[in-house]
Amino acid sequence: MERNLDLRYVVIGAGMSGILAAIRLREAGYRNVTLLEKAQTVGGTWRENRYPGLNCDVPAHAYTYSFAPNAEWSSYLAPGHEIQDYFERVTADYSLRDIAHFGQEVESCVYADGVWRIATKAGMACEADIVITATGVLHHPRMPDIDGLGDFAGTIAHSARWDETTPLDGRRIGVVGNGSTGVQLVSALGGRAGKLSHFQRSPQWIMPVLNEPYDEEQRDAFRRDPALIDAIRYDPQYLANVLRFTEGIIKPDSEEMQIIEAMVLGYLEQGVIDPVLREKLRPDYRAACKRLIFSPDYYQVVQQHDVDIVVGGIDRIEPEGIRTRDGVLHELDLIILATGFHSDRFIRPAVVTGRRGVALDDVWRKHATAYNAISLPDFPNFLFLNGPTGPVGNFSLIDVAERQWGYVEQLLDKVATGECDEISVSADAMTRYEEARIAAAKGTIFASGCSSWYLGKDGVPMTWPWSYGRFAEVMAQPDFDDFEMVKAEVTA
Repeated sequence: MERNLDLRYVVIGAGMSGILAAIRLREAGYRNVTLLEKAQTVGGTWRENRYPGLNCDVPAHAYTYSFAPNAEWSSYLAPGHEIQDYFERVTADYSLRDIAHFGQEVESCVYADGVWRIATKAGMACEADIVITATGVLHHPRMPDIDGLGDFAGTIAHSARWDETTPLDGRRIGVVGNGSTGVQLVSALGGRAGKLSHFQRSPQWIMPVLNEPYDEEQRDAFRRDPALIDAIRYDPQYLANVLRFTEGIIKPDSEEMQIIEAMVLGYLEQGVIDPVLREKLRPDYRAACKRLIFSPDYYQVVQQHDVDIVVGGIDRIEPEGIRTRDGVLHELDLIILATGFHSDRFIRPAVVTGRRGVALDDVWRKHATAYNAISLPDFPNFLFLNGPTGPVGNFSLIDVAERQWGYVEQLLDKVATGECDEISVSADAMTRYEEARIAAAKGTIFASGCSSWYLGKDGVPMTWPWSYGRFAEVMAQPDFDDFEMVKAEVTA
């Protein structure tokens, strides 16, 4: 059936998912595609984060679009600046700057009379028949609730607002927070700082990983034979690790989770010699309750004489440094806040208003959610990529987004071919999905007794709680019985 190629699409966000959506829409022949980005270039989280030691903990060749292989990765796990360069290059290769509008943070999206009306803070206004929301999860930095945050006489910076001119060598540096960002910072700064203090609210389980560099001979082989890239992207051992992880998440007492726990426990026991330090680094919760940290060298770095692990909690920040609850003042020149992001914001603070004046803020008052992480009732033709309740964990979000796009394309075809003018999940299907998701989420390892950014205000994980295999199956074919498809009335 012939498709209407003049439908107006607006893609919000030019990170990994937004780039994907814009490319796929233009490849499908749609002539009216607009890409809105709040910043001055593409890249999303890889543009926002530039801190020392930044890298992706997914193999570089797996964290790559399936249609745009990259032979130039310098190592098995790519550093952040190379990932940003990759997205810039893909943007250029597909001429996305022709349709991109930068510095255009969306202020409001309002649905009325079958059209989405979009306004940006910079004053741009546009209309869309279909909106693709690709704003991502980790882009609103979370500042810690610590007394005296503004009293520090030295330099203080959030890791996602890093100034690359900040002096590091020989300075007394404190890193607050020990998720993947904090661990990467400590690994990068150990040996450079005069004194490095890592302030931990709770320790992390660390999974060992090798990060072997690729030499020029290997990169040349990748250029000549893309099958060598696919061999890494689809490496059976890597895929087995992903399967083990996703199965372990949903079955906390499974053999898969026991293997994961044995690996991280063995790494701690064998990797840290000093028994006192080892106990400082031993978590009191189960492995993978928080997002697993992959690091080739964190345990080695924290055993250096110039690195100190500080536990017991921060009392306040003073002009000279950080005072912990035991009364000790840790004198510092630089404090780096590796305290993460508000993971429940997504497109917010933009005000989104759907059919009959339904406000997204009201729908998400308890927690952010979407049917299969893609659609919401009363928000027709408004679709998410990497939206709320999607799969999260130690695997490639590019693979997640590409699978989601295959699903989204099938929804769009219903509108493009004229079968309907509006498509969105039905209220009944949304209720059934969310009830089943919450029940399953409560049984995952994420709900086994720790605090993490995966948890909503009610303590329930805000994630896909089933296997990755089930996610792939669901994404392969929408259940159109779960969707409300509306045909506009034709008036004489």
